Amino acid sequence: MYFYQPPIGLGVAHALGVFFAISYVGSLYLSRQARLVFKSSAQRLREGEQRRKQNDERWRDDPDVIRARLVAVGLSTALSCGIVLWLLWNLAQDFTIAFDAASTRLGFSLPLGDVFPVCLVTPILFLGPLYAEYLMGRLPLQRNWSWRRDLLPMITTWQGWRNYLMAPLTEEVVFRACMLAVYHLAGAPIGRMIFMTPLLFGFAHIHHAWDIFNRYGRSVAAAKRAIFATILQLSYTSLFGFHCSYLFLRSGSIIPPLTSHIFCNIMGLPQVSFHLATFRSRRNAIKAAYIIGILGYIYTMNKWTLVEGCLYWRATSKVNGRPIY
Repeated sequence: MYFYQPPIGLGVAHALGVFFAISYVGSLYLSRQARLVFKSSAQRLREGEQRRKQNDERWRDDPDVIRARLVAVGLSTALSCGIVLWLLWNLAQDFTIAFDAASTRLGFSLPLGDVFPVCLVTPILFLGPLYAEYLMGRLPLQRNWSWRRDLLPMITTWQGWRNYLMAPLTEEVVFRACMLAVYHLAGAPIGRMIFMTPLLFGFAHIHHAWDIFNRYGRSVAAAKRAIFATILQLSYTSLFGFHCSYLFLRSGSIIPPLTSHIFCNIMGLPQVSFHLATFRSRRNAIKAAYIIGILGYIYTMNKWTLVEGCLYWRATSKVNGRPIY
């Protein structure tokens, strides 16, 4: 199902995008079980020291908090997908057609084989960190890698389920698939979809500042730490959002941004200075790996990401020479 003219206005897309973001973050605070509780007053702590958790407090890594929040964001994600489906149903007046269209526009229907090269783009960017992990013997099946220490916590703990499955899945579906679907229906330019919608993804992480401020003592130093961490996270998540939006729009599939999100959560931010200081005899090789990774990323982002017939990318989303929405 496609349209030769945008079937909704940009104002509707803006309203829906803001609603998706607010409903996702707001769901974390609707139920008492999902809310964080801090009882401690201001404390003087050593630089970088986190205070002790009190028995009657609820922190974000508590298993019961994580369980409640996973349910909340799961329901919020289902609601956002339901709104996209309802919108298309209202336009098509046929549920079967609308359901197929929603599956396509949300990136659920493309075969994995078509998007496999797209999924390799992010690991190529991380060639430098991966080489450093190799030098440390910490890649899977190397001497310093342990399935008990490195793998089991990812799949058997609530923190692992949140960090490496549910958070990437729900965030990519809401902030990539649902948002980009409605902006595309509104005829938004490609550049705006890539560089504007991820800002909502970045701002959706600002609420973590309250958590940091409380855990580090509610002091001036804690406030500074929370502000700095929030600015850093806002910058990183926005840049990451640009990357994932591009992957989604070029491939038309949720799989590349999802695997990219999981991979980046596992790897964390690249630690160039640490790697160079740790392996002084391999400094040139590490620098070369980082540079090759960046150059490889630039090359593959253009050559490997475009899936033929992708609805979202204007170069391929045309019928009889006319752009479709």
